[in-house]
Amino acid sequence: MKIPIFPLSTTLFPDGLLHLKIFEMHYLQMTKKAFQETQPFGVVTIQEGSETRVPGQTVEFSHIGVLAHILRFEEIQPNLYVLLCKGDERFTILSKELQSNGLWMAEVSLLPPDPESLIPLELQETANKLGKVILSLQQHSIKTSEMPFSQPYRLEDCGWVANRWCEMLPLNAGQKELLLGQTNPRLRLDLINDMLDEIQISIQFPSR
Repeated sequence: MKIPIFPLSTTLFPDGLLHLKIFEMHYLQMTKKAFQETQPFGVVTIQEGSETRVPGQTVEFSHIGVLAHILRFEEIQPNLYVLLCKGDERFTILSKELQSNGLWMAEVSLLPPDPESLIPLELQETANKLGKVILSLQQHSIKTSEMPFSQPYRLEDCGWVANRWCEMLPLNAGQKELLLGQTNPRLRLDLINDMLDEIQISIQFPSR
């Protein structure tokens, strides 16, 4: 499977939401084509370099990424698009090539989706904490379209709960790559549970 690659400073997880403002020409062309053809592109985490193309700058990125499907596409002006994307399957990069226009293309191999894994009793509190975050947002009258998570809220599933915490916790690129590549959702949630004991979470509400 050959796909365009979008290196970002953030990490996309399966079922996660990603808001993007597109203004560089190669990404304008790539995302418009992806939207018109209902095709995904790959999101990977930058390890070295920047999101915006800088002549002569080296860009290194993770070999693990997630397919992004465009849910909403708005052309604010000819050189500015605003997108809402959703994460789908994970992949590993087999080979990559930087094209003359600055766009990365990669041959990728899809990873299997997380198997359904019910929350065990010893990790139930981790799911409960996430449920409280969602409830708090709802009590602040945050619209469904503005929520940081997409429905359905699968609070009974290890993979879904772990992935949402991965998005919220202040982790570095290496930690997120490790968690994204963990194929056992129960183990991924175990790792998150250990991190939650050490990190204080503050909820950021969308400005109104």
